[in-house]
Amino acid sequence: MKNDFGYKAGKVTKAFELDGYYLWDCSVIKSGGKYHMFSSRWEEKRGFGWNWVFNSEVIHAVADKPEGPYKFKNVVFPRRGREYFDGMNTHNTCIKEYNGKFYLYYMGTTYHVDPPERDIDISEHLAIETWNRKRIGLAVADDINGEFVRRDKPLLEPRDCRYWDCTITTNPSVAIMPDGKTYMIYKSRRAIGKPLQIGVAVADRPDGEFVRTSDEPIFDFHDDNMALEDPCIWYDDKKKKFCAVMKDDVENGGYGVTGEWGSGFYAESDDCKEFTLGKNPKVYSRTVEWTDGRVTTQGNLERPCVLFDENGEPTHIFCATGDGGKYRFEGRTYIVCIKLEKE
Repeated sequence: MKNDFGYKAGKVTKAFELDGYYLWDCSVIKSGGKYHMFSSRWEEKRGFGWNWVFNSEVIHAVADKPEGPYKFKNVVFPRRGREYFDGMNTHNTCIKEYNGKFYLYYMGTTYHVDPPERDIDISEHLAIETWNRKRIGLAVADDINGEFVRRDKPLLEPRDCRYWDCTITTNPSVAIMPDGKTYMIYKSRRAIGKPLQIGVAVADRPDGEFVRTSDEPIFDFHDDNMALEDPCIWYDDKKKKFCAVMKDDVENGGYGVTGEWGSGFYAESDDCKEFTLGKNPKVYSRTVEWTDGRVTTQGNLERPCVLFDENGEPTHIFCATGDGGKYRFEGRTYIVCIKLEKE
């Protein structure tokens, strides 16, 4: 049976790996004949664990073709001071171009202790406190190889405890319309231990004031085992639909959306307010086939980013992963590129 997306996952390549560092989320765009990846890294010696909330920094890498290999170019966001909402940690990238400018959306956070050297230096209290400070930020550049100038205030703040998104704003993904109107999908949850949920906000321009489109999350399943995260959205001009690929983060052994924890699924919407699922939403599995013929089941495939060609057709999906079990990696993590094949 064909999936609702219309494209199936083909073979996988290791697109980006960096000695001495863990890599996580990524966002890829083509500009000037090159492919530019904005990703996050932190030192391997610190451990995986909670360090992505304390020691991550956004970086820029470049390749000649979509599947890489990508080569590290520069750190985009170094630490800039505890007084800033994103002063001590940056993560979760989404890069877009509009009218000759480049817009880099991301998550930032801060804390008031020395940067932890190891996982064992991070208490649960400190981890949760810092996690709850996650906010969406925006930086703008005239040249993709130039300086991205950050705003000093978050693009979107959590609401109060009457609402589902009262803890954080994070994992931004945006769709910019031809007139500049910008739809942003984001992640939050009501409290620690509650399911991750997704909301939508809109602005008149990519760097405008974002206003939520609803008081409720999309896909409110009213089931604490039904969680989803890592949305990647775009507008399909042929379908006249908003489209999304996101991660099935089902909890406690439930079936979820696809029947497989950590897989990617597809949904679409007429208005970017109410998204619907079809009969076969699954786009990719954690079991992948590599270009050398190996078949492996990855512990994770996270932060999906869809790349499009000049005609607006999806060609590749990038995900963060690593060898080993769920968040228990054997060695460093890396970014994979999944070739899409039209069904």
